[in-house]
Amino acid sequence: MTNPSDPDPRDTPTDPRELSATATPLDLITRWELFGGAWRVIARTGDQVTISLCRCDGGEEQQRLTSDEPALTAWLGDRTSSTPTSTGPPH
Repeated sequence: MTNPSDPDPRDTPTDPRELSATATPLDLITRWELFGGAWRVIARTGDQVTISLCRCDGGEEQQRLTSDEPALTAWLGDRTSSTPTSTGPPH
């Protein structure tokens, strides 16, 4: 049974770029990553960060966003990309 107050999933954009008009930068980057896209920080200046959103293979840039949103900078921490970093010595 469906709860009438739940949003219709057909109203949810399937392309992460469609969120850009309504979502926060953090929403956009996490959705991008959820859909398999890669991202990398290309600049940090003061409180601002500029992020390149790239194809899932880490190739061509599809979109760029610049934000001073505290939630985004906190989420990023010292990461520079969506590529997982090694936490131990190589095997």
